[in-house]
Amino acid sequence: MSLELSRNILIGQYIPGATLIHRLDPRTKLLCTFFLLMAVSFSRSLTASLIYLVTILALVRLSRIPVAFVLRPFLRGLPVILFFLSFSVLYLSWFQPGGLLLIDWGPIRVTNTALLLAAISLVRLMSILLLVSLPTLTTKITELTHGVELLLQPGARLGLPVHELALVLTIALRFVPILTEELERVIKAQASRGGEIGALSWKQPQQIAQSILPLVVPLFVNAFRRAEDLAVAMEARCYLGGRGRTKFIQLHGSWVDVVVTMAMLVFVGGVWYATWGRLP
Repeated sequence: MSLELSRNILIGQYIPGATLIHRLDPRTKLLCTFFLLMAVSFSRSLTASLIYLVTILALVRLSRIPVAFVLRPFLRGLPVILFFLSFSVLYLSWFQPGGLLLIDWGPIRVTNTALLLAAISLVRLMSILLLVSLPTLTTKITELTHGVELLLQPGARLGLPVHELALVLTIALRFVPILTEELERVIKAQASRGGEIGALSWKQPQQIAQSILPLVVPLFVNAFRRAEDLAVAMEARCYLGGRGRTKFIQLHGSWVDVVVTMAMLVFVGGVWYATWGRLP
């Protein structure tokens, strides 16, 4: 098991750049991410799922972020994912009606329908992981928060706490790398005291579970301590929420943002229409 956890956690990290993806308005990135996320989540076609995955990889490539860097967390957890998908295939082969029976060895049955659903789930999971990471890799957390707040602004008329929701998003995104570093520090401290956490592999899931259990308590204690310090700091600065607050960062969209948003919407709608029509 690798001790360098911070290299495998992409959420909350920002890679500076001057590409078209970096220059887009945060609201455009959020809307395009939402469109693709909905399309990927409700796709029931392997062909459509692969089209979405190729599109997402093309966006990663367009942002000049190494594809291997983005896929590293997925590849690290691929053995565990395949392990659970194998059980899903066996379960669906027995209880999912229909499909061509490919393997029938006593209690082990495999159908083409179960394999197709497992392949769709695998591609869908990879796409979702890339989609969740891409906005934070190409956008600063502060700008992303302002984009979320502006997109949710119409809900303020209905009593939705827009500013508070955006603040929660900011804190959550900023806490991900902080807690990752904290967990990495605790793991190294355990390993330096003779713990076997650094010498385990994915082939020993039971020992991994037993070794990770002692890490949970100090991690949660440190997280609660940081949360309490943050609350005290906000109260000391007389934080009162979004009432009457001004913004230093002002987002200004352009015609490029409109074109990109409409093009993504048309693309998602076209693939969805083709999926319900002919794509397997």
